Amino acid sequence: MKKGNNLNEQENFWKGKFGDQYITRNIDKNIIAGNINLFSKILNHTNDIKSVLELGANVGLNLVALKSLLPNSCYTAVEINESAYKYLKKYKWINAYNTSIANFNSRRKYNFVFTKGVLIHINPNQIKEVYKKLYSLSDKYILIAEYYNPSLITINYRGFENKLYKRDFAGELLRIYKDLKLVNYGFSYHLDNNFPQDDITWFLLQK
Repeated sequence: MKKGNNLNEQENFWKGKFGDQYITRNIDKNIIAGNINLFSKILNHTNDIKSVLELGANVGLNLVALKSLLPNSCYTAVEINESAYKYLKKYKWINAYNTSIANFNSRRKYNFVFTKGVLIHINPNQIKEVYKKLYSLSDKYILIAEYYNPSLITINYRGFENKLYKRDFAGELLRIYKDLKLVNYGFSYHLDNNFPQDDITWFLLQK
């Protein structure tokens, strides 16, 4: 595993103070309940998942939800922010790495590789490199759970520019890697009566 020092603007943003503040805003058991509901829908279209990798795991709320649904799977997390990484290390069942997605390398492949609210923060010049990571690290499923837009647009994010991008992440992956197929997709609304999500559109792809 290598740790690169030459991080771009977006990576430094999440590695630093703003990434620390994000942790405080998102430690909430209600988020876990919503995640269980979301992932249960997605996993209905999968089978035999023994290993899970999350790229950009933050404090592990997605993995905690998945652990309740797939208790016998092995879990790996990649997280650039050191404070979030320390939180992940509290979960003895998570194999956590404190590095950027671009600098994460593994000979191992995983049955279920995913991002949730992470690709939207990737520098557009780096996105194809991250797509390659998603593809190469998976031997079965790839889940993209992000904000969707048919074309690339930049959104002001909490007063910051060039920190949030919407685009058709799944469509771009499908065009680049022809052996991927779309298994299912869905949308989770922020005003859902029981299990709100942050207007996430998810796409389940399979090799």
